[in-house]
Amino acid sequence: MHFSDIDFVIIGAAKSATTWLQQQLQADPAVHMPDPELHYFSREYSRGQDWYFSQFNEELSDRIVGEKSNSYLYEPDSAMRLHNDMPHVKLIAQLRNPVERAYSSYCMRFRRGEVGPDIESYLDPTLGENLKYLISGKFASHLQTYIDLYGRDKLLILFFEGVAQDPEGQMSQVRSHIGLPQRSISSIGRAKVKDKKSPTVSPKLRKSLAWLKPIVRPLRGTSGFEAIRGMVTREIQYPQLTDELRNRLNDYYHPSIEALEKMSGQSLSHWYDS
Repeated sequence: MHFSDIDFVIIGAAKSATTWLQQQLQADPAVHMPDPELHYFSREYSRGQDWYFSQFNEELSDRIVGEKSNSYLYEPDSAMRLHNDMPHVKLIAQLRNPVERAYSSYCMRFRRGEVGPDIESYLDPTLGENLKYLISGKFASHLQTYIDLYGRDKLLILFFEGVAQDPEGQMSQVRSHIGLPQRSISSIGRAKVKDKKSPTVSPKLRKSLAWLKPIVRPLRGTSGFEAIRGMVTREIQYPQLTDELRNRLNDYYHPSIEALEKMSGQSLSHWYDS
């Protein structure tokens, strides 16, 4: 396998239904994508290209080949590395209101027990910027780096709302961009991929039971496992995104959203009002 065998890359954004895009493409026999996010050009570049190629199926024949790694959008060096190795690929970015994306990212990590309940210490831009929650949502500047390297024509910019409002149209744009014939969307992925309201193990208990994960992984899905899991799971009560904090985030992202409107040619006025 060679870098020239890869046709497209979904570069993000996290918490923006990119898994839905991946599932729709994987449902097409004409497409091959590895399941995990490889993060090769962002976090795993030192592993070398042999490791990267080993993540793909060797029997590619005439299939369209791609991968998805949301960290490529914002991690330093990703764009340059990707362009150095694959200047030919088509790029896809699916984006979400950065305020909602930041809160969703925080909730995910809260659910995992990785962050505490003091939401402002993570999401308040007046207390400082951070890469995971705030800077990663400044989409326009990240995309401009890719446009400078690849040109605007190789980048398809989509928005989270399209998945709910017009999923057929959303996938039609993707298929046209990467050179696939049109087909109806798959029933796979029609349901919400991840639901933060689903009962789960509390963050504190999750940490204390972390050592058990490799042991119980083969039992997932069995009636016994689910019965025991039901005894220790509960609906998580997430810290709320207050109106005051939301307003500070809206002010923080406003210049970036304006730049993204010009870049994409689409109005994002509904993001300002959310």
